[in-house]
Parts: sequence; C-alpha cells; structure tokens
Amino acid sequence: MKAVRFHEFGEPGVLRYEDAERPVPAAGQVLIQVAATSFNGVDGNIRGGFMQGPIPVALPHTPGVDVAGTVAELGEGVTSVAVGDRVVGFLPMTDDGASAEYVVAPAGILAPAPTSIPLADAAALPTVGLTAFQALFEHAELTAGQRVLINGAGGAVGGYAVQLAKRAGAYVIATSGPRSAERAKAAGADEVIESGTSVAPAASPAVDVVLNLAPIDPAELAGLLDLIRPGGVLVNTTVWMPAPSDEARGVRGIDLFVRSDADQLARLTALVDAGHLHVEIAQRVALPELPAVHAQAAAGTLPGKTVILAA
Repeated sequence: MKAVRFHEFGEPGVLRYEDAERPVPAAGQVLIQVAATSFNGVDGNIRGGFMQGPIPVALPHTPGVDVAGTVAELGEGVTSVAVGDRVVGFLPMTDDGASAEYVVAPAGILAPAPTSIPLADAAALPTVGLTAFQALFEHAELTAGQRVLINGAGGAVGGYAVQLAKRAGAYVIATSGPRSAERAKAAGADEVIESGTSVAPAASPAVDVVLNLAPIDPAELAGLLDLIRPGGVLVNTTVWMPAPSDEARGVRGIDLFVRSDADQLARLTALVDAGHLHVEIAQRVALPELPAVHAQAAAGTLPGKTVILAA
C-alpha cells in the first residue's frame, strides 16, 4: 500500500510518500480502508519530535490521527462493527495514523460515519469535534442560559465549540481574527470580537465559562480569569501553558487533553446528520501532497481544516 511516513524527526521535508506493508488487525482491532484523514496541529508537533515525552512514536511513523473509511477486515473477537461499515475515529496518537491507504484501529474507538456528507469529509470531525465537546460539556459542564467566551473561535475547534455551545442554549461570545469573524458569526456566535480588541466590554456581565483555544502568552491567559464570575471555569487547550486558577473566587483552571470516545463521536455524527452541526473544510488534497500541507502549517499559511484524501 502507499503511505506517507517519516523515518526521522524534523521539518516537513522528512515526510515521504512511499510503499509500506499493509497492516494486519490484531485481536480487538479492525483494518480500515482509508477514505481520508485530516491535518491537526499535533501531527506537525509529533513529526517535529516535540511530543516524544507525552506521545512517543516508533520510527518510521505514519501521521494522521483522524480517520474516515470503510471496515475491510476484522481482528479476532470484534463484533461491534462489520466488514463494509463506514466509520470514523480518533486514532491512538502513539500508533501509526491514517495517512495511508489502510490503517488498523481499535474497534472500540470507532463510530458510524455521518451519511449526509461525503465519507472523506467526515475525517475533518473526530479530533477537533471531540476537543470542543469535551471542553464544553465534560470540563466546563456548560448548561443552557450560561455565558461562554470562546477565545480563538476562528479555528476548527472553535467553529465546533461555537455551534455546540449555541445549540446547548448558551450565550456565545467569540474572539477571532478578521478573516474568520464572519465564520464565527455564521456558526452562531451572539457576539464576535476581533483579536486584539478588548473583550472586557463584551464580557460584562461576567461569563460563566472561558474556553481558550489560542496560543496566547501566559499574562493574557491569566487575564481571562478576570472575565469569569466567581465559581466559573477556564478550560485551556494550549496544554504547554498550564491553565491558571483564581482560588479566592473559586474560578477553576482546567487543562484539556482530548481523548478518543466513540459514544461522544457518535453523538457528533448524529448532529451532523440531523443538520445541527456543520463540518467545514477549507481544502482537500491528495495523499502525496501531505508534506506540502505540513509545510503550510509550519509557515502559518494553512487556510483552515484540511482533509487528506487517501484515494
């Protein structure tokens, strides 16, 4: 089969489009014929060698933690899916990913793919959708009537977070760059503030939840605490910079490490099929072009969520 792999850590140029052995599913695993994966920032960090502590990978390594595809073969003991099922999943980060024609995955992480969009497009959902869902509902425990500030709403996670928070009945304040302000509005934000503008007026009265998705400096992150009511919560996804707390006012700071969850992913795909969650894709590229996608991301010129087509 064809795959994109790297044999050493480094710049995007270490990625090679090459022949690789087709994997064989072990007990509890399935073999998936990949329709597509998508690019996530963690893919570039793993390739660069910056994640060897929390996410050790063996070389050569195939990137791509998102997968959408068709079950091609079952490992021993698998009964939750059948050959021919169309599935999506957030793959274990330490294993080989889906930037290949085939990938193996634990059967327990897979959810039915949405049927209302092309199978390949569904690869844009798992990691970023789960990040938004877990931030809002597991960690922040967001409920109807609350006020939430989503800092960095213009990115892929932010787009889902705005949609999910609005659907939950929250009042949504979004910050984003000028190029993505309209996208945040279209996703359902009640107020949109361009990055670099003070958020204090919009956050009055205070918000119940701040979701930080932006790589801001520690002082800016700490400043977000002042916008949160006593007893509220700050959920931070930029995990290299720990979330601050304000114990005197009972404001909790939580660092989010997204995890695979098939039930949550199935809820997200059901929302897509019901027309309540829009999957936005900026570009679709062929598998041999993945090194160029990594280079775009490293240069800061990636136009948005990018799907990598395996076939």
